Amino acid sequence: MRFFHFSEQPYPEAWDKDPVSLRVTLPSSHCDPEVASRHYNRYLDEWAVADELGFDIMVNEHHSTPTCLSVSATLTLAILARQTKKARLLALGIPIANRPDPIRVAEEIAMVDLISNGRLEVGLVKGVPYEIVPADSSAIRMMDRFWEAHDLIEKALTSHDGPFSWEGQFFTYRNVNVWPRPLQQPAPPIWFTATSPGSVRSVAEKGYVLATFLVGREKARQLFDLYREVYVAQGRPQPELNRFAYLAMMAVADNHDEAMRRAELVAGYVRSGQIVAPTFSNPPGYVDYRAVAQGLRAKAQGKAAGGPHGKLYTKSGKQISLTTASVEDMVDAGLMFAGTPDEVFDQLVEFDDAVGGIGNYLLMGQGGFLSHKDTVDSLTLFSREVMPRMRERRALAA
Repeated sequence: MRFFHFSEQPYPEAWDKDPVSLRVTLPSSHCDPEVASRHYNRYLDEWAVADELGFDIMVNEHHSTPTCLSVSATLTLAILARQTKKARLLALGIPIANRPDPIRVAEEIAMVDLISNGRLEVGLVKGVPYEIVPADSSAIRMMDRFWEAHDLIEKALTSHDGPFSWEGQFFTYRNVNVWPRPLQQPAPPIWFTATSPGSVRSVAEKGYVLATFLVGREKARQLFDLYREVYVAQGRPQPELNRFAYLAMMAVADNHDEAMRRAELVAGYVRSGQIVAPTFSNPPGYVDYRAVAQGLRAKAQGKAAGGPHGKLYTKSGKQISLTTASVEDMVDAGLMFAGTPDEVFDQLVEFDDAVGGIGNYLLMGQGGFLSHKDTVDSLTLFSREVMPRMRERRALAA
């Protein structure tokens, strides 16, 4: 059982500058370079602490927004490859459907894997809809472009007999010959994110690690059960728990009230992330037409269609929104683990049992205005008082 520390490397000082959209159009005049410099170095320091505490590390990337300063997952991991010693380094993810040069991605993967002495894990993602415009990309046939980029990266990393050419629908190369080759052979482990049944089926067929973000316990259980069904249908045995990953927010403190205060600050991540102008939130072609039709039918019937993560419910069946939910409701829905070490342990046990077991917990231990001191204290408490108990429990169940 592995626990990853994750932060989106936010710049929260600019979160009140535009109530309509913090994505795509917010002028960079709202970014103070000295403040951004302090943020970058602070987050790197926290990942170094996480490495010492026994966490693995997850990074992502977003663009044209103060909600996430990380412009390249592989660039951040190249730094951490030298700065850390033990942690597995997970890029979740690299939005290859928006990248114009998949071969450059393959080269970066190989380089980081070598510098880290084989600690890299690679998450290939579709990317979020509001980054279509900053990437000067198109949502039309986005998944076709994604899978071609995937196939090209995979071949580039695993072909060692000299150059090959590639004549695809979206990418053309006369001479592909990636130097260097990665340390992990044939390639670093591959992860995919998914929140829909169709995407889960594709991940399960390939046998990659399935990660799902902030969907709550019931939706996570459904997605993981579908993965198991499709995975076994390929003639394989039941997938091991390390095939499953779940991302949630996390805040721990010595007393409940302080933990809730920290959790409220971390929750600023999901609240700010939803401030997107309608112009960018659903570009034509991004969402499958069948899902669009289903949403329109639900709206016509006066039902809530759910957002990008689907409908979110607490254990009592109360429907909530990422934008407006209280911390208590987020905890009840399985979107956040927050409280004293004993409370967080109990929440993790309940969630783990409800979804059939998970091998990888991706924990956002820093978000919003949560300070460096509070972040380190929360991570330390989790590593000392929650992590060993969860691993012991898993070992006893094996």
